[in-house]
Amino acid sequence: MSLDIQAVWRQVTPELEQELVAFWSRHRAIADPARAAARARQAVCIARDADGALCGVGTADLRVLPRLRQPTYYYRQFFDAAHRGAGNAIPFANRAKAILQEYNAGLPRPESLGMLIEVENGMLEGHFPQVHEPRTGYTFIGYSPRGHTLRVSWFDGAVLGPPAPPARPARLAGQRPGPVPRRQAQPQQTQQQQQATSTTGITP
Repeated sequence: MSLDIQAVWRQVTPELEQELVAFWSRHRAIADPARAAARARQAVCIARDADGALCGVGTADLRVLPRLRQPTYYYRQFFDAAHRGAGNAIPFANRAKAILQEYNAGLPRPESLGMLIEVENGMLEGHFPQVHEPRTGYTFIGYSPRGHTLRVSWFDGAVLGPPAPPARPARLAGQRPGPVPRRQAQPQQTQQQQQATSTTGITP
């Protein structure tokens, strides 16, 4: 089934944002309207069927993995049920990569080196077992904290930049870093306590 793929990266209108929010809600993909609206603003490209109805979307969110320490786009795509399994997924993802690659090529300094995907579908993981998958152009780089396969497709000619600094541990909103507590001196044990410790094998 032929689809009309439209580039919308950094060009999402308020009308398209509302259409995407309704699309995800209708298909029970993203229930929270605020979260859906934020995701809609990350849209790279959309797909429309022969009637002009929205049927697919790809989104990209710039991230730096702690181990990778290089910027990549965390890419997601979603199709309605009627258009899944019809051979649209790989061409659509390839089009999204071309759009993002062209965008970065036009920047004074690229903001991303490629596209990162987290393969949440177990069936897909089994279908693409190779470390480097030539059909998709994605290469295995490890596992996510949720245990899913992580793969990256690098942009043509991508060059490593300085490693990003490791992320600091997150603090609660409004919480200020407090002083580092001093190590309290441990009270000396009496001879009787030392004997009891050595007898029971319990360390202080």
